[in-house]
Amino acid sequence: MFFSSSRRQIARIIARRNLSISSSISTSLLTETTTKSRILSSSFPLLLSFEKRRFDVRSSSFHHPQRPNLCLRRQYSSDLPSSFQEITMPALSPTMTKGGVTSWLVVEGQKVSAGDVLAEIQTDKATMEMESMEDGFVAKILIEAGREDIDVGTPLLVMVEDEKDVASFKEYVGGKGGGDDSGGSFNDSGSEAEETRKEEERVAASASASTSSSSSSSSFAPRGANETRVFISPLARKTALEKGVDYTKIRGRGPNGRVTNLDVLEYVASGGVANVKSSAQQQQQKQQQSAGEFDASMYFPEYEEVPVSTIKKITAKRLTESKQTVPHFYLTVDVNMDAVNATRARMNALLEKEKDAKKISVNDFVVKASAAALRAVPEVNSSWMETHVRRYKLADVCVAVQTDKGLMVPVVRSACCLGLRGISSEVKSLAEKAKMGKLQGKDVSGGTFTVSNLGMFGIKHFAAIVNPPQAGILAVGGTRKEIVKTKEGMYKETNVMSATLSCDHRAVDGADGAKWLGAFKSYMEEPSTMLL
Repeated sequence: MFFSSSRRQIARIIARRNLSISSSISTSLLTETTTKSRILSSSFPLLLSFEKRRFDVRSSSFHHPQRPNLCLRRQYSSDLPSSFQEITMPALSPTMTKGGVTSWLVVEGQKVSAGDVLAEIQTDKATMEMESMEDGFVAKILIEAGREDIDVGTPLLVMVEDEKDVASFKEYVGGKGGGDDSGGSFNDSGSEAEETRKEEERVAASASASTSSSSSSSSFAPRGANETRVFISPLARKTALEKGVDYTKIRGRGPNGRVTNLDVLEYVASGGVANVKSSAQQQQQKQQQSAGEFDASMYFPEYEEVPVSTIKKITAKRLTESKQTVPHFYLTVDVNMDAVNATRARMNALLEKEKDAKKISVNDFVVKASAAALRAVPEVNSSWMETHVRRYKLADVCVAVQTDKGLMVPVVRSACCLGLRGISSEVKSLAEKAKMGKLQGKDVSGGTFTVSNLGMFGIKHFAAIVNPPQAGILAVGGTRKEIVKTKEGMYKETNVMSATLSCDHRAVDGADGAKWLGAFKSYMEEPSTMLL
């Protein structure tokens, strides 16, 4: 009774307001009648929400009776504290658009202080720590650990100031921070969930009834298009029927995956263990056939599905984009490594006398020579920016490091200003962090050039893919022995290393790339010139 009278009062007030602006007195009666009916229809969601709010403040949505496909969301936060904060997925690197929660380092109800680590976040480049910006209590963790491909800005957890407010978020599933009218939303375990469950039961019962009726009507129905097709020889089929064997489970080793009589006999002799299709093969075969696709798994041996980490996904995406959009060109040169090897041996002999001194590697010389060449030929130390080319005044050299989680590319800042000992210490520290998954955002962001060295794997020569927005990457192979002719016309054995420069042709011309590679070769063959 209360709601019907309230509805009439609201409709009457709005109708009077609309009638007051009517310009025609002669049609006032018609306008009044039409306006009332329209106001009642348009104000129905407001009245309905008012009624639902009185009975259930946690209801977050309702449907217009005349437009069932239109869901009108009206969320209320009357049960929540006035002040709370949702911590969202941060952008821990300039190129990060998605991330994953590797692990949570806090639990619900725990007190945290500013600077405490909340979680380990898997970015597109490394695993980084997400810290709390202020003091408070963890009220609700919204995303479980191990989930990947979470968009930046997605709520991860809820923080409150008072510990007694934690219980208010027991059923909270995410929304917007405190103070917003939309508030958060709750799991609705009321009539809507019950109706959904009943509807699912009715659909399942109907499907089951139709299946049983179709199977009873024809017990010898012809094979449908979605049923499993197995290539099997007539003799093998006869043997399988005599032995009572389901030959669809046997992995054939004949031409085109055909099941032979020998496959059936081995399957029977092993008690149904040998030549069995893996569950992954059987599942994929069913999915492909249900979708009308040709099943090619019969042509391959058994396999396993290996999950791909976020870093590998992002790396694959970036490399594909680079190869498709960046016009690459490649330049290769052979470097005489005799002088580097001699200089390195003398330096390491001196460092052995010092306590806890780390030896200098050939890769440290490569990084130093690359940085010096970037200062000598700044055209390669650049980025293509569509409307202009950006040239950098310092050389930040990225060093590719292979880890169990994928390829990491930490940055040696201002490598052109560091000595060999400084570069060696920095590279070893970054490589250790990368293998332990402890790289921070500042360790992997930026970089104007990249060095990739596969010489320790015995690789003679390879060409790397440019890492945008950088304009160049150097691929270094291993040192090998070769017989070369000297200036005096004599022949001698020498140590040679091949280096290949990959360039973005939009920012770097071929002549500039050749100049850079010539400068790099000169610095490597006369290491003392890098000190000038």
